[in-house]
Amino acid sequence: MSYTIRIAITDDYPKLVKIWESAVKATHDFLSESDFQYFKKVIPEQYFPHLEIYIISENNDPKGFGAVSDDTLEMLFVHNDARGKGLGKILFQYLCDKTGCTKVDVNEQNPQAIGFYEKMGFRKTGRSDKDGSGKDYPLIHMSL
Repeated sequence: MSYTIRIAITDDYPKLVKIWESAVKATHDFLSESDFQYFKKVIPEQYFPHLEIYIISENNDPKGFGAVSDDTLEMLFVHNDARGKGLGKILFQYLCDKTGCTKVDVNEQNPQAIGFYEKMGFRKTGRSDKDGSGKDYPLIHMSL
């Protein structure tokens, strides 16, 4: 398989939302439908424009994306059809090498993600009762 990683442009946002939607439906069964719709709307409007987003593609077909702000991994999503192929790990390693990220916040109700980050070397360092939007989705704070 040949994978490429590049910086996303605004034209990529619709595809990124589709990847996000696929990944979240597969891993975030705790999200209410209204919150799912809320995040689907605000992520491309309020998050994407303020982040340098990296897309991982397989044969020019975007399969996942990630973004870092300061020293924190803000998002890492892989399309459900491409999960388990190592793309998340490849993209994560690329982002860490490029940015030096050392922190990530993970939904407490997403044990798959917590396990992934533990495999990447992260350890739990704390917890918040609410997510960054103030919603009742507890976060686990993790650091390398």
